[in-house]
Amino acid sequence: MTHHFHPSVLREYDIRGIIGETLSAADAKAIGQAFAGQIIGNGGHRVCVGCDGRLSSPELEDSLVGSLAASGLTVHRIGMGPTPMLYYAAHTLQADGAIMVTGSHNPANHNGFKMVLGGKPFFGEQIRELGRLAARESGRSRSGGLVVDSPVMEEYVARLLADYHGGKPLTVVWDTGNGAAGEVVTRLCAALPGTHLLLNADIDGTFPAHHPDPTEPENLVQLIDAVRRHRADLGVAFDGDGDRIGVVDSKGRILWGDQILMLLAEDMLETQPGAIVLADVKSSQALFDHVAALGGRPMMCATGHSLVKTRMAETGAKLAGEMSGHLFFADSYYGYDDALYAAIRFIGMVARWQGVSLAERYDRLPRLCNTPELRIPCPETRKFAVVAEVKARLKAADALMVDLDGVRVSTEDGWWLLRASNTQAILVARCESATDQGLERLCRTLSEQLAASGLTDQPFPLKRPD
Repeated sequence: MTHHFHPSVLREYDIRGIIGETLSAADAKAIGQAFAGQIIGNGGHRVCVGCDGRLSSPELEDSLVGSLAASGLTVHRIGMGPTPMLYYAAHTLQADGAIMVTGSHNPANHNGFKMVLGGKPFFGEQIRELGRLAARESGRSRSGGLVVDSPVMEEYVARLLADYHGGKPLTVVWDTGNGAAGEVVTRLCAALPGTHLLLNADIDGTFPAHHPDPTEPENLVQLIDAVRRHRADLGVAFDGDGDRIGVVDSKGRILWGDQILMLLAEDMLETQPGAIVLADVKSSQALFDHVAALGGRPMMCATGHSLVKTRMAETGAKLAGEMSGHLFFADSYYGYDDALYAAIRFIGMVARWQGVSLAERYDRLPRLCNTPELRIPCPETRKFAVVAEVKARLKAADALMVDLDGVRVSTEDGWWLLRASNTQAILVARCESATDQGLERLCRTLSEQLAASGLTDQPFPLKRPD
């Protein structure tokens, strides 16, 4: 039988839905059949499958694996762990494709699938085509399918540790948020020098401690309290599937994605002078200016982990990052987003600093007045249209803007951004200026543009919290 997905689950970068409402094991089976057709059509025969620790993941993974094998593929079952561990398995096993069953940082009753085909992100039109394939045909049963248990955690941990180049011993607090990174982090901490304290390391798909999204300050409260109480040098946190990182310094202050990238760029450019550093359109202008001042080549790119990985391959960039905490290394790693690897590199960097702490380095970072990432509710049917309307008005007014992902508008006060989220029914905005007064004017302009498209009464915090 043919299969029709709920219209809300085929997203730009992955497939996501609510278990029992918009996503089920039948969807997993259809994904396996359609994706197998893509692999076989490319002349491939081997696929890796992993899953996170959500309560619904075992059923989805089992249905997916059975469907892939019934389609004639050799399926390497990686087991439970973070998404970057699956990426690592696909790379080292030279798989033709990979699928991770994960709801990422979404609520506990959500789940989904992230895919790789031929070593490249599987997203956008490819996901939409997968939906069309499932709707047209039921897939073919083929002989020769095989399921192989292929645990790689021990090898993956060893690979992460291989790029730890530290100095002085540190005290570090790790919060895995009961997500899929728990066991890997436990093994890392047992092998790293220094003192390491683990929070919420038990994998629990109900996420009893807090929501697994390190970009939301309320989800870092427990980590901040532990860092202060134990007088730790820093704390790190991860999202539900371990591909996004959060960092706090010894004073409990949050380093946002662009600030983390700024410090990592300093470190990387010492060994890779003149290298390209990519950052998404939400990042501070201070980051781009800082990379240029260090002799690097800053480039702005669209938001979205699949888009960043694709752009890295196109440009040969050695380092990239997003405000959301996705970090990508291609200097001595594989170019995909791995928050555990990012943590190893970040902690090693801090440990090598002579006579200076992360808190002191934080105090020296360039400071601009900016908002946090603003998330403005907007219906799915309107979000892209609103951005198009704003863009048209700006173009008519000869505004200075970059439109590679929404609109990023530069004025004498600084810049403001408006883009449509590819994963949620929201618009994403940011404003940044050198002064509080300039920031207020930028926020007012943004508010006026939203009101002109029918979105009113939007509250804008004037500064992102330190």
